[in-house]
Amino acid sequence: MYLARKKIKGVTRYYIRESYPDGDTYLSRDLIDLGTDPAEYIIYPGGNAFYIDAEVEAHLEKLGVTPKGTDLEDIFWRFLDPDIQHALAHFRHREKRVQKENKSSQKLKNVEVPMHIFDKRRLHYLKFGRMEQGYLWLVPQKLFDILRHKSRDEIEQQFLDMELQLNPSEYKAYAYVIFNIHQFFTESFAKKRPQDLKQSDVDEYIVDEICKLNQDPTFWAGMPTTASLHEYLIRYLLMYFDYDYALRSWVEEYIRNFMNSRRDYQSPFKNASAILKEASTIFGESREALKKMSRQELVRLFRRKAQELHPDKGGNHEKFVELTHAYHVLLSTKG
Repeated sequence: MYLARKKIKGVTRYYIRESYPDGDTYLSRDLIDLGTDPAEYIIYPGGNAFYIDAEVEAHLEKLGVTPKGTDLEDIFWRFLDPDIQHALAHFRHREKRVQKENKSSQKLKNVEVPMHIFDKRRLHYLKFGRMEQGYLWLVPQKLFDILRHKSRDEIEQQFLDMELQLNPSEYKAYAYVIFNIHQFFTESFAKKRPQDLKQSDVDEYIVDEICKLNQDPTFWAGMPTTASLHEYLIRYLLMYFDYDYALRSWVEEYIRNFMNSRRDYQSPFKNASAILKEASTIFGESREALKKMSRQELVRLFRRKAQELHPDKGGNHEKFVELTHAYHVLLSTKG
């Protein structure tokens, strides 16, 4: 069993779900809708004690599900009163350690599903914080045990929680690493300094790789795929396009600006007015509207148009390139 969260019309609802084997993969199903505040199911009899409302176990029993060990405590722990969390943390860790030892001594019959490389890259970055993933193949396989015997939905919910540890300044680099974008560049610094690459190219590769993963049946085993972008992947578009790379020293910034100024020669005959006119046609917005847009509004507009024009979606490659170029020109005017 695991806790899942889902945003519905801007409101987060929580569910108790379970993964279960089905043939050669794992599926997931909802067990209980906990609403918007699971803390309502926690009862405090006094002191540092607490227990979960009997209604929860009764409902699970009707479904033929019996919680094991600390399953329910794990699900509700984050909603527990902070003072009681602090008081019980030591006992909880000890109990979890004993439970882990007991599990390791048991021989469990589970479906063994091949681990997807995308999951490995995500976990490697979240554990070690490294842009360089050349050591991925040397990492002990035990590191990936937390991803075994789980449905795709449970794995994604797990990563949602783990990614909370990221600082927003890491979001853009994180997306670059987990989609293995450096493979498309020959520059020696591509693995460690993506901000020094031609960003319009990086943008295009990011969108392309997200679209590929969206249609990868091995990744979504046990879950349906659709032509529209899956909600579990939307967050990576937001991480990449809504955030900037971490700030660097003035020396690094000077070197980057020097490199960028010589990366591509742009014909000087187009003035700002001409560029804005072209951008207006590509984005389908008036010049006045584009001028007034905030940086965030422009990013949202670009993301929407990119999905429409991307070649993988039936769009025109040249139009997509023009869109990306116009986006970067406009973005540079937003400060």
